[in-house]
Amino acid sequence: MSQPLTPLADRVIATRDEAQTRTASGLYLPDSAKEKAIVATIVSVGPEVKSLKAGDRIVYKEYTTTEIKIEGVEYLVIKEEDILAKVQ
Repeated sequence: MSQPLTPLADRVIATRDEAQTRTASGLYLPDSAKEKAIVATIVSVGPEVKSLKAGDRIVYKEYTTTEIKIEGVEYLVIKEEDILAKVQ
């Protein structure tokens, strides 16, 4: 399936990873207690992105993304400089 978005310049398109549904001790969290995850998986990268590729999991700055929902899927558009780390 082709992606509905193509990133330009130093942008990446990613999908947010699911928030944790349980605590470390095994307690289930209600939806109202879940925080938005700041970890995402890259779907595609723009031509000027140097150190990332599709499939990489990243940590990004929470309030610097552009969110767009297409065909029921929520995508994030993130500048490369707003990506803080790769998750191993």
